[in-house]
Amino acid sequence: MGNYEIGRTRSGLRLGFTTGSCAAAAAKAAAGMLFSGEEIRQVRLMTPKGIELYLDVEEISRSSGSVRCGVRKYSGDDPDVTDGLLVCAEVKKEKAEHSSQDNEIRVRISGGAGVGRVTRPGLEQAVGEAAVNKVPRRMIREAVCEVCKIYGYTGGIHVTLTIPDGEQAAEKTFNPRLGILGGLSILGTTGIVEPMSEKALTDTIYLEMKVLRDNGHSYCFVTPGNYGIDFLKEEMGIDLSLAVKCSNYIGETVDDARLLGMKGILLVGHAGKLVKLAAGVMNTHSRQADCRMEVLAAHAAMAGADRNTVTQIMGCINTTEAIRIIKERKLLVPVMSTVTERIREALRRRAGENLTVGAVMFSTEEGVLGKTEEADALLEQIRRERSAACHDADKDTV
Repeated sequence: MGNYEIGRTRSGLRLGFTTGSCAAAAAKAAAGMLFSGEEIRQVRLMTPKGIELYLDVEEISRSSGSVRCGVRKYSGDDPDVTDGLLVCAEVKKEKAEHSSQDNEIRVRISGGAGVGRVTRPGLEQAVGEAAVNKVPRRMIREAVCEVCKIYGYTGGIHVTLTIPDGEQAAEKTFNPRLGILGGLSILGTTGIVEPMSEKALTDTIYLEMKVLRDNGHSYCFVTPGNYGIDFLKEEMGIDLSLAVKCSNYIGETVDDARLLGMKGILLVGHAGKLVKLAAGVMNTHSRQADCRMEVLAAHAAMAGADRNTVTQIMGCINTTEAIRIIKERKLLVPVMSTVTERIREALRRRAGENLTVGAVMFSTEEGVLGKTEEADALLEQIRRERSAACHDADKDTV
């Protein structure tokens, strides 16, 4: 495969690109060959992260009315079972009916051999659908539509994704446990793989918080990942320059804040991560511990849930499904209240006496599910400190 040099982290680790980027690039190349008739050996792709990729195209094959080609996954320095696997896309035209109000090109995406299929509810895609997440689906559509517009094509396009050896590789992942069978998922929210070296990540978290402190900020936001970043920006209108992304290392981040002499941090995260804190689990990676259903089932029982409800919760594959059941039983408010209080207790134990830690827990479907009693005061303090910093900066420019 190509010797890619996409970029490096601050710790010097090489970046890679996701299966979603592979799928989008392969589909774009196949569409370009379908319409032009010419062979394409390299394709340009702009990722959601804003990093432009030039990816090598392999395994080109043509048949009557379709073109299939592949792009090989490159994970950089991230240990990943998908590294080196070929992600293929076959593109062909198909008839599509356009409504009078919608002239968009219709791009249908399906999964073939080596691409997993969803068999249980609660995931991004419906039961029976190929396990291709929404961001990769958008990337594929945008890439194919870009080519269609160049050639003036307004009909339908069918993209079939395959991953040779994907079914065997999936056995080493959590897909079977999640109810994704037959292969791998097409994933990625940014299009770029950032190495998950624990030391590199925790060093980066410490450094980001230190920079904030050294620039006069003794309070900041902390969020595990992209869901939290999106919620801060879109739902809370937060200045993301004051947010530190901590990945799964919530406990270590609290420790860093205390060591740096920060006065307070406000943790904002999806229930899928933060629920684990209620059991005192401070590293939320699934390989460390997964107590989400146990926590939700126990708190539902305390709120009056019957045995059947508790059993259903314990059988859920993610918090989205469990929260739906709890809401249907009209127990969402009391359950989230006690879960949030346990989260507060766990964070206070970790933080000690000189650091104030609050938490806001949300879900995509329900919005804010719970917040600790310190959350509003911390939010106000961060905004006040930010306003003061902006005022000082304005005075310096006068």
